Order: sequence, then structure tokens, then C-alpha cells
Amino acid sequence: MSFSSDEVNFLIYRYLQESGYLHSAFLFGVESHISSTNINGSMVPPAALLQIIQKGLQYTEAEISIGEGGSERVVESLSLIDSVMPEVVEMRKKQVAEAEKCRVSGRPGAASAGSKPFGQAVNGEDHMAQDGDGLASAGRDSLAVPLEIPPSRVTVLRGHESEVFICAWNPRQNLLASGSGDSTARLWDATDLASAVDPKKQLVLKHCISRGGMDVPSNKDVTSLDWNYDGSRLATGSYDGFARLWATDGTLVCTLGQHKGPIFALKWNKAGNLILSAGVDKTTIIWDATTGQAKQQFAFHTAPALDVDWQSNNTFASCSTDQSIQVCRLGREQPIEIFKGHTNEVNAIKWDPQGRLLASCSDDMTLKLWSMDRPHPIHDFKAHQKEIYTIKWSPTGYNSQNPNANLYLASASFDSTVRLWDVEAGACAQVFSNHNEPVYSVAFSPCGHYLASGSFDKCVHIWDIASGSLVHKYQGTGGIFEVCWNHTGDRVGASAADG
Repeated sequence: MSFSSDEVNFLIYRYLQESGYLHSAFLFGVESHISSTNINGSMVPPAALLQIIQKGLQYTEAEISIGEGGSERVVESLSLIDSVMPEVVEMRKKQVAEAEKCRVSGRPGAASAGSKPFGQAVNGEDHMAQDGDGLASAGRDSLAVPLEIPPSRVTVLRGHESEVFICAWNPRQNLLASGSGDSTARLWDATDLASAVDPKKQLVLKHCISRGGMDVPSNKDVTSLDWNYDGSRLATGSYDGFARLWATDGTLVCTLGQHKGPIFALKWNKAGNLILSAGVDKTTIIWDATTGQAKQQFAFHTAPALDVDWQSNNTFASCSTDQSIQVCRLGREQPIEIFKGHTNEVNAIKWDPQGRLLASCSDDMTLKLWSMDRPHPIHDFKAHQKEIYTIKWSPTGYNSQNPNANLYLASASFDSTVRLWDVEAGACAQVFSNHNEPVYSVAFSPCGHYLASGSFDKCVHIWDIASGSLVHKYQGTGGIFEVCWNHTGDRVGASAADG
């Protein structure tokens, strides 16, 4: 076996992409000159780095488990860190050999520190686990058996040639948009699901750049997209540094070019006349949706801007790897508010339906709620055990379509859980723990009664908000990056790492 540094770098680059560290992947790709290699990325399967590491770990465990006479012995699984520490591996070999001698001679053996005694049964989770704070948690062995969504009720849309990072339903019709690492976005008419799978029916939105007087594929990921309020236009953001506006028939309306590097997020305002984007160049830009011209560029962050969200038709918030949140207004030369309190990069921000509270989540494992009338967070939630990747508000409460229902905030974390927060009570209302890999996306149904979650364990889960029970489950074939509900609440779209 032989391998080059280019091959190792490419696998690391793909791992960073698949894990959601998109800006880190971009910087690593630039420094390691990924684009100049001759590796065909479409031929490399998802999770390739993890697969080769897992095989190496299995080989190390096999070395420990095979006795001197060639007999195989049962061993406790190694952690990845233990497997690369020679002294730990040697200690395990001695422990296994000693245990084997004890078994043959009939002598009792002592369990090693930090490991389970041989032959000891390990208790599983309770059917209804109780968190330390007394909250009911839907555990992996819950008594309520979720309804597995049968293949007959699942439509797989094929066409992308690489990971599908994002998807979003048109707010007025069953038209699904998707963005992929194959440098395209696609539109799928899901009005008739039987015809939606026809490759001739999908619209391919090719993201091209001008080179030598010709339009050529950018070969950059499409990682952000957003429909305007009436569903007549789709905005896409790409790692090629351009935002683009498209009509529902797939026509490119205009190209927005002023960022110097990848675009990480973009959003329409409710009026549909302005578009907001955030990029690796540390800036956010407000664009005129009619002319495609930049109306104002905001350069207040000191590191890449990761997410943006409108508070009103001319006021927005942005967050960054610089750990800060800026609130800016069109026409103002300085931020109207700066929120500081996170101790690591801020991954996502969302205003509540009323535009009164701003939620933020971070790699510091906290979720914070901010109000414009005070500089410090009004709530600082610290329940997650790993990074929080994204957050979503429920479409409920005052000034929403469901004014009589409680307002909730959902958070998705790399600790494999989803938490539901009661904002009025300032406490966690539910913990959903059925996933066993990082959770990248959550989405509320339009009625606010259900919550969908997507994880890199390849599963989409649908939860009942009131009871906290898992009511539907779908097992896919690739890690899930995004989940979204259509406007009528009877379909859930999901984008996956296997294209």
C-alpha cells in the first residue's frame, strides 16, 4: 500500500466538508492546493476517511485479539486515541493474555481500571431516561415504537454528482431546491412524485464563471440557498464567491459579485426587494434584488461571517468566527448593536417571529438569547455537551400563524441530541436523544406541532412536540445535512452526503 500527501489532504478536506466545517474546509483546501490535484472527487465515497480509520482500528484490535496459538479472544473495543498509543496497545495485549490464562486455569482475574470485567452484563439505557435536570428524554429504547417510514412513501431524487448540502421548499408550491458540491443547484417539481424522479423533469442550475471569454463550471460547492417570500425567485450562494438569482423555470436572472471568497449564508428580506449575504471575506452585503447591485457592504467583523438573519426589511444581524454578533441597518455606517459573550465561533443566529429576541448558538456549546434593550443575554443555556450547529424558532406565539401556541426554540448539536427550549419559562422542555451521530438540521412543521431532525447517522426523525415522542423515522443511505417541510406540512425534504 502507498499513498501521497495529496490523497491524505483530499480525504481530510472531504471530512471537513461532510462534518459541516465548511469554512475550515475552504481554508484547508486553499493551503493544501486541493484544486491543483488530479483526484476525481466524484469517485471518492462519502466518509472515506472515517472508513479507512475504522479499518485501521479493526486491524489493531485484531492484533490484540489473536493469541499466540492463533486462537481468537474477545477484547473490549479500543478508542481511536488508545489505538495510536503503543504503550496502551501493549498493555491491552498483556491484559488479554492474562485473562486468557485465568480462564484456562480457572483462576479469577481482576478487571483492569477503566474497563468492564469480562463476562459482566452491561445495563442498557432506561426505557424512559431522566436527565440530570429532571426532564423527560426520549431515549433510544423508548417504549413508544416510532413508525418507520416505508420505501413506498419515500421518493429519492437522483441527479447530483456529489454531496447535497442544502435543500429548501418553495413557499408557495411543491418545488424543491437543492445545492450540491457538484457546483449546481437543482429544482425538482414534486407536485407529481411519480414524475419527479424523471431526470428530464429536473432543472439543473449550473454555477459557471467566465474564463477566457467562455462560461465554464465553477467547480465550487453550492452551500446556501433561499426562496423569496412569494416563491418567484431563488437565491443561491457558492464557494466561487458569487450569489445568483434564478427564476422558477431555471433561468439565471442575475449574478451578484462583490464578495472575495466563499459565501456562507444568504437571506431575502420579507419585502423581497433586498438580499443579504455573508462571506469568508469577513463582510456582509445588502443587494438590490432588482438590479443585482450592492447597496451597502458591512466590514465590521474581524473574521469570516458565518450566518445572517433579517430582523426587519432593513435591519439584520450577523455572526462570525470572531465570536461576536453585529446588528446593522441599511444606511447606517456603524453597527447599531454588538453582542459579545460567546467564547468560540458563533455558528448560527435567528430572530424570533416577532423580531424581538435574537437566538445564537456556538462552538462553545451554549445557546444565548439577546434583546436589543440590553447588552447581555437574557438567557444563557448550557445543557449541550458539544458544539451547537444550528437553531430554529417554532412558527408559534405572538405575531405568528399560531398565536395561541407556546414559542419554542430548537437546537441541534454535535452531541447527537436535539433540545427544545421553552422561551417564556427560560428552560429546556424536551430532550430528543435517538440520534447517534451529530445532528446538523432541525425544522418545525408549519403548524408547529412537529419537529424534524437530520443527523449524520443517516436518519431523519419526526417528533411530536407536545408529547416528546418520536413518531416517524427514516433511515437513509447518507449523512443528513438538511431537513425542511413543504408549505402544507405533509412532506419533508432531506439532503444527504451520498448525493
